[in-house]
Amino acid sequence: MVFMPISANVVLGHGVKIFQPDLVNLYGCTVGDETKIGAFVEIQKNASIGSRCKISSHTFVCEGVTIEDDVFVGHGVMFINDLYPRATSDGRLQTEDDWQVVPTRVKRGASIGSGAVILAGVTIGEGALIGAGAVVTHDVPDHQIAKGVPARLGHTVPWKQTTDGSAS
Repeated sequence: MVFMPISANVVLGHGVKIFQPDLVNLYGCTVGDETKIGAFVEIQKNASIGSRCKISSHTFVCEGVTIEDDVFVGHGVMFINDLYPRATSDGRLQTEDDWQVVPTRVKRGASIGSGAVILAGVTIGEGALIGAGAVVTHDVPDHQIAKGVPARLGHTVPWKQTTDGSAS
């Protein structure tokens, strides 16, 4: 018997490709049609991945993250859902009742470079581009480039992807 770390409560859309299903950890999440998921990816409960996305290897998508359609997530991207993490509260280990998930949203057609860290509560705009290694601490407007530590807005993305997938 082969252990498959894809929980029974995961909703996978049509044509989802998980290249090494024994090397991912998916539970309580939703993954849209034709999305591709690389090895060593964890997607937690109450996270949502849209259709036609690419989630590259070694990426962590935590509870409360919504990734819309046509989004690229590079290798080793880390999402965070807690602005003030602590192990204990009043001398006892914290439980889920001791903290609140801060939602994060990545809008349609955005691209996130390898090694980026996306803090809780951030919205990355439609068609935005996040540079490799960036630490995103604030919202990124539609079709803008954000890069650096902390991420700062740069130029406008030099092309816009249309709804039919072509560039304009």
